[in-house]
Amino acid sequence: MSEQLSGPHGPLIPMPELTPDALRAAASKIAPSRIPALTRHLFEATTNAQKTSSLAPLRAFVHSWAAFVAIERHPERAARLRELERIVDEGEADPAGALAEIQSIRETAETEAGL
Repeated sequence: MSEQLSGPHGPLIPMPELTPDALRAAASKIAPSRIPALTRHLFEATTNAQKTSSLAPLRAFVHSWAAFVAIERHPERAARLRELERIVDEGEADPAGALAEIQSIRETAETEAGL
């Protein structure tokens, strides 16, 4: 894992290496309910990589789950993302501000993950 824990509002866990095993271990600590989805995604990515003779599906898996872990390891950021997604899903207000903030959260997470 690549980052030290920081302060009371820091991440729950350090950012893991960008490997399926490390991402699974991290997800099991911060979002154990998501392990079945991670496992299905990894199985699909592996199958597609074999069928297409391409690493692209595995790269997409790592990208997706590294961003997920980078977001979820910060509970306040994860909660804010869920709130923003709820705002967009409900469609009651102009979603432009929420969509911009969602994009910012995702970009920050991708940067933290080294993507």
